[in-house]
Amino acid sequence: MTGRIGSKGQVVIPKAIRDRANLHPGDEVDFELRDAEIVLVARQRPAGLGGRFANSGMAARLLEERAREPR
Repeated sequence: MTGRIGSKGQVVIPKAIRDRANLHPGDEVDFELRDAEIVLVARQRPAGLGGRFANSGMAARLLEERAREPR
């Protein structure tokens, strides 16, 4: 597949590739330069909180608490 670089330096990842790589809006990717090739690497999403704390809101409360701590 071939794409074109837009005026702002943006490139669209074809849908077929996004689907195969399980990429969705908001996902992060890394760009690597390997010799004369630019390689796009999908970042792995961290696993969700599981077990008995999955829907407890504990992670959100912890992040809020840490944000209030002096740096």
